[in-house]
Amino acid sequence: MPYAIARTKKLKKSNIAGSESHSARLRVTPNADSSKKNIRLIGANNPEERLQDLVLAKIAEHTQKRKIRTDGVYCVELLLTASPTYFRPDDPTRAGYWDEDNLNTWTETNLQWLQDTYQDKIVRAELHLDEATPHIHAYLVPLDDKGQLRCNHYFDGRAKMQAFQDSYHTAMLGLGLDRGLKGSRAQHLEIKDFYRIVEEGLDLDSNKLSPEQLQAKAADRDRAVKRKSEIELTAQQLMKENDTLRIENTQLRRTLNQLRDIPLYQVAWHLGLIKGKDNKWKGDKHSINIDGSKWYDFHPSQNKGGGGAIDLVMHVGDYSFKQAVAFLNDRFDEEKMLASVTHHARASAQDIAKSESVLPFEPVIDSKNWDKVKKYLTQERGLHPRLVETFHEQGLIHADNNQNAVFSMRNLNGELEGAFLRGTVGENNTFMGYAKGTKRDKCWFYFQSGSQSISDVEQAVLCKSPIDALSIAQLEVEAGAKDKKVPTIYMTADNAESLPIEFLQSIPTVLCAFGNDNARDSLASTTRTLLPNAQQIKPSAIDWNLELLAKQRNSKQKQQSKSQNEK
Repeated sequence: MPYAIARTKKLKKSNIAGSESHSARLRVTPNADSSKKNIRLIGANNPEERLQDLVLAKIAEHTQKRKIRTDGVYCVELLLTASPTYFRPDDPTRAGYWDEDNLNTWTETNLQWLQDTYQDKIVRAELHLDEATPHIHAYLVPLDDKGQLRCNHYFDGRAKMQAFQDSYHTAMLGLGLDRGLKGSRAQHLEIKDFYRIVEEGLDLDSNKLSPEQLQAKAADRDRAVKRKSEIELTAQQLMKENDTLRIENTQLRRTLNQLRDIPLYQVAWHLGLIKGKDNKWKGDKHSINIDGSKWYDFHPSQNKGGGGAIDLVMHVGDYSFKQAVAFLNDRFDEEKMLASVTHHARASAQDIAKSESVLPFEPVIDSKNWDKVKKYLTQERGLHPRLVETFHEQGLIHADNNQNAVFSMRNLNGELEGAFLRGTVGENNTFMGYAKGTKRDKCWFYFQSGSQSISDVEQAVLCKSPIDALSIAQLEVEAGAKDKKVPTIYMTADNAESLPIEFLQSIPTVLCAFGNDNARDSLASTTRTLLPNAQQIKPSAIDWNLELLAKQRNSKQKQQSKSQNEK
C-alpha cells in the first residue's frame, strides 16, 4: 500500500535563503531534470521576490511590537509527498514519470489541506516535478492564535508531531494513502549524509587514515549499525502488527464508505438533468450548480439551495422524504442510500426502502400539442412527415403539455421506462431533459430497420440524441443504403456508461455516430474503450441533423438553379 509522507524542517533566519535556493531552483540541482518545469502553487511567480522577504512581511503583520529572538524559528519547511507506487502504480521504478490523474488529485488534496490547516500562514508552496517522485515544498510561518511567532505551538514534542502526522494522514485517506507506523524508531537520513557514509566507507585502510579520520569513520559505522538495528526492530514490529492494521484499515474504509454521501453529480444524472456548458445541471425549470455536497438552483422560478442527495432528489423530483429514499435505493444500492441520510434516520430509512415502492414512470401526453411538435420536427429539423407520423403511431414520439417533443425510452424488453424531452417553443429553443421518473441507465430511445426483433439485428448505430438517430436513418434511406438490408438498431445515449454493453457486445458491427466535435469524439472514445470492436463514423457537420438540413438546402438550391436555367 502506498504511504502519505510529510516531514518538517525548522528554518532560522539564516537558513531561509539556502532552502529557497533549492526549492526555487536558484542553484543547480544535479538530480533534477531541467527539461521539466516545477509549479508554484502558492505565491507569486516573481523571480525578484525572495522567500525571506515574504516570511518577514508575514511576521510583521502580527509582531510589530514584539522582539524576535535572533536564533528563533522564522519558518518551517514542509515536505509533502507519497510513495512512488501511488504516482506510478504500473511501474514504481520509472523515475520521473507519474499518472496524471493521480498527480492532479494528490496536488488538489494537499493544497486543500494546507489552506484548511494553516490558512494564510503558508507564504509559498512549490510542486517539484523535475526529480524522481513529485513532491511539494511548502513554507509555514508558525504564528500562533495570538499572532506570536512560536514554532512550539505546532511542532513541540512527540504528541504534537504525531497530531501533525495524523492530520495529514486523515486528509490523504481518500486517496488510498496509508501512514507510517506510529512509534517507529526509524529516522529520516539526509541524502548527503548517506552518500558520505557509503562513499567514505569504501576505503577503510587504517594506514591511510589519521586517528581523527578513523574515529570519525568508527562513529559513522556505529551510527549505521544502530540505524540498521532500528530498521530491523521496526520491521519486526510491522510484521507483528500487519494483520491488525489490515483489519483496522478495512473496517475504517467500510465506515468511511458508509458515511460518504452519494456524489451529487451522479444523483443529478439519474434525476434526468443534463450538464450544460456553464457547468450547471439543467432540466425543466432547473439550473443547478453543484459544489461538493452543496447545490443551488439558479432558475428564476427556484432560487433555492440545499445539501446532500436526499435534498436534491426531493427538490428536483418534487418527492417526499420517503419517496426520495425509495428513489435512491432503486437507483443506487442500499449502502449508498443509507449514506445519504443522517445517522439517527438510518434505521427508519432502511425500513422505508423496504416498504416504499418506487413511483413508476408515467408518460405525460397532450395530443392537442402534437400538430405543433410535428411541425417543428418536419419543418425546422427536416424529418420526413411520413417518418415522424409512423413513429407517432407506434407511440415512440408524442407531445406533452409543455409542447415538448417526447421520445419514448424503453428497456430491451420493449417496456416503457422513461422519455427524452426536446423543447420546441420559440426560436433557438435549446431545452433538453428527461421526463420525471426516467431510469436513464435502464432504458433507451431505439428503433430497428430491417428487423422486427432486436435479437436479429446485425448492426448497431449509436447516436447522441433521438433527432440525430432519426436523421442518420433518413440520410441512409435517401442515399440508398436501405437496399443493403442489414438489420440495424439505432440507439441513443449521452453517456457511454449507460449503454447496454452486454447486449451491444453480441452485435457484429457497432458504429459510434455521436457527431463531430471534441465532446462527441470523447464520448466515442469512451464507448470504444467499453466496446473495443466499435468503429467511429462522423458527419460533415457537427451532428447528423445539421448534415440532413445542409443536404436538403443544397438539393433545394440545385432545383431552383435548374428551374431558372429552364426558363
